[in-house]
Amino acid sequence: MKLYPVVRFTVRGADVEGLRCTDCHTVIYDGTCVVCGRIVNTLRRLDRQRRLEFVPSQAPGVRARFPWIPDRAFVESVQFVEPDGTTWQGARAVEEILRVLPIVRPFSWLFHIPFARPLAERFYRWFARNRYKLGCGQHCQFRASDLDFGEGSGVTA
Repeated sequence: MKLYPVVRFTVRGADVEGLRCTDCHTVIYDGTCVVCGRIVNTLRRLDRQRRLEFVPSQAPGVRARFPWIPDRAFVESVQFVEPDGTTWQGARAVEEILRVLPIVRPFSWLFHIPFARPLAERFYRWFARNRYKLGCGQHCQFRASDLDFGEGSGVTA
């Protein structure tokens, strides 16, 4: 995995060195969600070939780096960005993560079972709505509960 400096961001007066893996897939997740953080840590351990880059949606410069992703999408679900810019979200992002990681790729066949994708999307939307109740800390009680988790499985660039 090669990291190249691609841009230097200045966010609210603080310089942030923007390093990016040019041939990696990027997983943008909710960095304030404890459950999401645990899942990301597990994925990091499984990613022995370092094919995935993990970026919290709250990190400085994320919106500038991925301007085609609406702000609301970062709140609603995980985003999976391929090196060519193709972007998936929700359960479809999970499916693509399984496809990229060789160690868990055998489980990707589950999405090809009839009705599995719609069921996976419904489960993902339930999880996303309740992620702050599932093993999270004190800050969870202050999260807005009026999030709209409409249908839609992917955004393409």
